[in-house]
Amino acid sequence: MSKKKKIILIVIPVILIVLLVAPLGISYALYQSYFGVRYESRADRIRKLEYFSGLQRDRYELTSDAGQKIVGYNYYFEDKEDIKAVIVFAHGIGGGGHNSYMDIIYTIAQHDYYVFAYDATGNDESEGSSVKGLPQGVIDLDHVIDYVEEQEEFKDLPVFLMGHSWGGYCVANALNEHPEVKCVVSIAGFSKSSDLLGAEGKKMIGPVMNVFLPYFKLIDEIKFGKYASQTGLEGFSESDAKVLIIHGDKDDTVPHEYGYDLYYEKYGNDPNFEFDYVEGAGHNDVLKNSVIKEIIDFYDSNFL
Repeated sequence: MSKKKKIILIVIPVILIVLLVAPLGISYALYQSYFGVRYESRADRIRKLEYFSGLQRDRYELTSDAGQKIVGYNYYFEDKEDIKAVIVFAHGIGGGGHNSYMDIIYTIAQHDYYVFAYDATGNDESEGSSVKGLPQGVIDLDHVIDYVEEQEEFKDLPVFLMGHSWGGYCVANALNEHPEVKCVVSIAGFSKSSDLLGAEGKKMIGPVMNVFLPYFKLIDEIKFGKYASQTGLEGFSESDAKVLIIHGDKDDTVPHEYGYDLYYEKYGNDPNFEFDYVEGAGHNDVLKNSVIKEIIDFYDSNFL
């Protein structure tokens, strides 16, 4: 064999390896830039319990999949005697744990509900050096529901779910493991992890994200196994829960085609589902007073 052919036989495999490995390395770096960090609530924006007149809470600790401590609080009003259900609340990603949703928790608890709100892995009071990835939220919620159902103070109450953004994805996907849940409210959520990975990636690097998306999916699969491939659509098909899907028509964080549209196409005529496409609402301001009232009315009509 000539020297030239030997060089070609060596160079071609090296080039192929580089072409395969380099995108994986870049994808992992991008993935870690978003998920390989902790998210803490800003100190100047912390909503303290004393700001909410009459609201009480009890602190709970549980462990998630890798033994990391998850901290949650059950919020309630002392003078409420006829609690209808316990609502497990899943927060969004990027701003810390559940504290930024205290106004909503306060309002819902006033209507005879326990609201069990927790900080997911890598957020605020919970352990974890990072949030790890989107499916970690589903894993944490899976453990939280198990824990809540085991507690004596909740055992005779129906379990409802509520989540916003990342939390909206989590509550839909949690039904794959917990079809017994009675009611679900998903706000500005999405059906599967890879959809939002693609959407966020395109914001960072544009259409070239299409090259890296298969690597993002691979990273998710390696890190989270079955939780990476599960979808909210599958979760809803596993359960007889009553479901309310809410999305703002101005949401530029979670595209409606990755959640609301998918759910409406399949379940738009299903009597177990209600839909609200909120006019003029963005990703966060969809949580307006009228929507919170709608959520409470939805829970009230389905708690029996």
